[in-house]
Amino acid sequence: MAAVEEAAAPVRRGLLTIAIMLATVMQVLDTTIANVALPSMQGSLGAAQDSITWVLTSYIVASAIMTPVTGWLADRIGLKPLFLVSVAGFTVASMLCGTAGSLTEMVVWRLLQGVFGAALVPLSQTVLLNINPKERHGQAMAMWGAGIMIGPVIGPTLGGWLTESFNWRWVFYINVPVGILAFLGILAWMPASATRRRGFDFVGFGLLSIAVGSLQLMLDRGEQLDWFASPEIWIELGISISAFWGFGVHMLTARQPFLEPRLFRDRNLVAGLIVIFVVGVIVLAAMALMPPMLQRLMGYPTITTGMVMAPRGLGVVISMLLVGRLVHRVDARLLILVGLLLTAWSLHMMTQFTIVMDSTPIIVSGLVQGLGLGLVFVPLSAIAFATLAPADRVDAASLFSLVRNLGNSLGVSVVISALAHFTQVNHAELAAHISPFNPAIDARLVQMGQAAPPALAAMDQMVNQQAAMIAYLNDFKMMMIVTLCAIPLVLLLRPARNEGGQGHAPVMD
Repeated sequence: MAAVEEAAAPVRRGLLTIAIMLATVMQVLDTTIANVALPSMQGSLGAAQDSITWVLTSYIVASAIMTPVTGWLADRIGLKPLFLVSVAGFTVASMLCGTAGSLTEMVVWRLLQGVFGAALVPLSQTVLLNINPKERHGQAMAMWGAGIMIGPVIGPTLGGWLTESFNWRWVFYINVPVGILAFLGILAWMPASATRRRGFDFVGFGLLSIAVGSLQLMLDRGEQLDWFASPEIWIELGISISAFWGFGVHMLTARQPFLEPRLFRDRNLVAGLIVIFVVGVIVLAAMALMPPMLQRLMGYPTITTGMVMAPRGLGVVISMLLVGRLVHRVDARLLILVGLLLTAWSLHMMTQFTIVMDSTPIIVSGLVQGLGLGLVFVPLSAIAFATLAPADRVDAASLFSLVRNLGNSLGVSVVISALAHFTQVNHAELAAHISPFNPAIDARLVQMGQAAPPALAAMDQMVNQQAAMIAYLNDFKMMMIVTLCAIPLVLLLRPARNEGGQGHAPVMD
């Protein structure tokens, strides 16, 4: 292994960091930026309502399947070539998505986007750790975390603005100049890395791919198919459980498994994976709930929705700027604890929302939530890798990204399903008291001087709104409880050892 030349010259390291973050934000944005453009795509591509969602599903499934293979590819061809191929492939696939003339073409190009984009996040995390000395790992993870966390926040707003101002194709075309800049920066400033021969475990990869792909399909299509009322969901669940079980047995018994079992003997990494799963649930689940609540119940236009949600991203940036400097002075576990408490407090604030409130509670709770998530993400990313050997970083980063994405998918699926269930229950309970035969209602109708059917229709609309609002509040409460339940996991983390003289991280092995 080569040592870092002064941890890479500061200017070169800064330019490379910018290029890496451009690639990272580009990939993370595409997990949410296309959502708001789906109605426009549907009309342009002539797709049915139940099939247009494959534009999202194809990308998510392909990315989930290919993420774990990043470590093996990096060992075989090197970090720099893999990074360049991934950025170039993702950029070309984005351009092809913008030119798609049918749903079939779009799904194929989105699959390619997912295949090439899967490696970008774990590679960016690994390279930032490798090119920075150990005392700068906190700041490096702060910048990386800012890109990971802000991307999903600004994605729907940027996608809505591009769709309204131009057309849906620009949701994909915007990646082209960003991808070109990232490619040139990585080509110019990223140091070469050594490779090592490593056999490919086809059985392990196949089992893990089937397990993750089936789980992602189940989570993505569950709401559409009424979950366990559908045979497809049961089949996907059975396949996923069986494949995960088979993968676990194979990993423990194979001579050269796809993922080394020693990764799961590192207590910090395992605890970090559990906590990042919970954080993943909270991050995109909140993003999935807020825009429809603001637009459908409160009448906010798309641009205004993005503006009132922007403080959430601002909170993340502020928190990460602070924590990047604090992570080497304050116990990382304390920062994570404070972050989880702030996140839970923000969700408690959200349980007090009402339809008639102004934007202040939304802005304040979003800012607090951003501060909390930032405090969790950076020290967690640093401490999860603190006790790992540098040779295991790429595999661990791939696993870290995979678990976070699975948390995202599970969180969105659960809160959307819970929202539909809570809405139905609340509507039934509220509507049970509204009837022309209810003396209080009848007296009110007489007082209003309205005929019963139109007035009852107006009341039903109000009941629908209130039932939906209560359902959102129930979801926020559920997310708060999940966050509080994650707090004891902090006790499983161990502080990183102070390695005094070993201040410099090794460059790519």
